[in-house]
This record gives sequence, C-alpha cells and structure tokens, in this order.
Amino acid sequence: MIGAGTMGHGIAQVAAVAGYNTRLTDANPEAIVSGRNRIQSNLIGAVARGKLTQGAADSAMSRVTGAPGIEAAARDADLVIEAILEDLTLKQSLFQQLDSVVGDDTILATNTSSLSVTRIAKATRRPARVVGMHFFNPVHIMKLVELITHDTADPAVIDAVRAVVEKMGKTPILVRDSPGFASSRLGVILGLEAMRMLEEGVASAADIDTAMELGYGHPMGPLRVSDVVGLDVRLKIADYLRQELGEQKFDAPRILRDKVARGELGKKTGRGFYDW
Repeated sequence: MIGAGTMGHGIAQVAAVAGYNTRLTDANPEAIVSGRNRIQSNLIGAVARGKLTQGAADSAMSRVTGAPGIEAAARDADLVIEAILEDLTLKQSLFQQLDSVVGDDTILATNTSSLSVTRIAKATRRPARVVGMHFFNPVHIMKLVELITHDTADPAVIDAVRAVVEKMGKTPILVRDSPGFASSRLGVILGLEAMRMLEEGVASAADIDTAMELGYGHPMGPLRVSDVVGLDVRLKIADYLRQELGEQKFDAPRILRDKVARGELGKKTGRGFYDW
C-alpha cells in the first residue's frame, strides 16, 4: 500500500482484515506510524461494536507492517495499490518507479477518484496490468469500490481485482475509464449545485443536506459529504472535470474557491460548510 493517509491506511486495514499480508509505506515516515495507529484504533472500535472478535482484530493488525520505502513495500507483492495525492504527474511518476520494482505478474492499482487510468497505465510497460480501484471514505465502512477498466486492460486482471474487492467485503462496480468515472462525476455535480444553492441563500447547509437525506434517502447530504471528502479535493476534481469535459456545470462556485483559499477544507481542518 503506497500512501498511509486517509485513504491509504483504510485500504490497508480492509486488506488485512480480509487476510492479506499488507505492507504500508508513505513518503513521510511519521504517516506510516500514524496510519498503523489509526488502523489499531479502528479495529478496537470494531471489537467494541461486535463487528470483529479480539482474535480477528489482533490477527489483522499483525498482517499490517510498515515499510521504509516504495521498493520495500512493493517488492514481491501480488497487488500494489496507491493512494497518494490526486495529481496525475505524481501518479505517473510513481507508477514508472513501481514498474521497475515489481515482478511481471504484479497488478498495479490506482485509487484515483477522477484522473485518467489510461494515462497512468501508459506510464508503465505493463498497461494491461494497471487498473483503477476507487475506494470511498471511510474505507472500513463504505461498501462501494469502483473498478475502472481501460482499452488495454487485461480482463483476467479485472477479474482478479474484483475477487480481491469481494474478499474485502466490498461491492465492486465496473466503470469505463472516463473523467470522474461514475461516482465522482455524479457526486461532484450534486455537491456543486448544493454549494450554489447555499451561495444564493436558497436554504441553510443543514436544510439542503436534510432535503437529500430525508427526501431522497441519501445517508449524508452533499455539503456534509463535501466536508468529509475535503473541499480542496472537491475543487481539484471539479476543475479537472471542467477541463476534461468542457462543461460549465462543473464550474466551481465562488463559495468553494473562497473556503479553500481560507484553508477551510472541511472535516480535516475542523471547518468547512460545517464546524467539526
């Protein structure tokens, strides 16, 4: 697992609970320690709620080891999943590096929520063995995983990754490589429109969210979801979709740009459309 942050430690956790030996690394060594601590905390919570036995939690934790770098983490791995910053150039550079480290049969997966899997795959000599695995936050709770395929992907690789996702207790959906895939494209549209409504004074943030929660059965309203995802992440995805698809509906409203400029990024900073 490359990247030990919000998504990375969560993916490592569900992999370990599913029985996979998991190596976790990050460019910041402190993030590896923090990631393992967060996994430990989540497992303690799962035991307290009766979701896992103490023995299962202890076994899962024993399968998560920190690795001092990319080579140590990826060497001899059957599947490498990255969850680094949502930046195409950074991901392409990482996949080039992974390509020179792992074996010929290793599958490389990106947890991108919107970027082109095709472009990431082309950074390697093995595009047929590169796929998208888009998990959702918090990973240990959310059931959906988007599997993103592309024109040169090997169907056997897609089948193998689907089996991994199902063993993790998740529900996979298969999506063709397209900007924003299925979930981000729809989710961003809903979130941006909710922000415009708030900006126009149509209703409060809480009431807009309640409209979608009680009126449409959404477990969480679009503004609260945006806070959880991170407003900087939402903005980056919106700008990327605007650029790639050329549609004005993806123009980010001023309220979003202003909050990001002020560092009000949502839950991770304590303030976004809500105070956390």
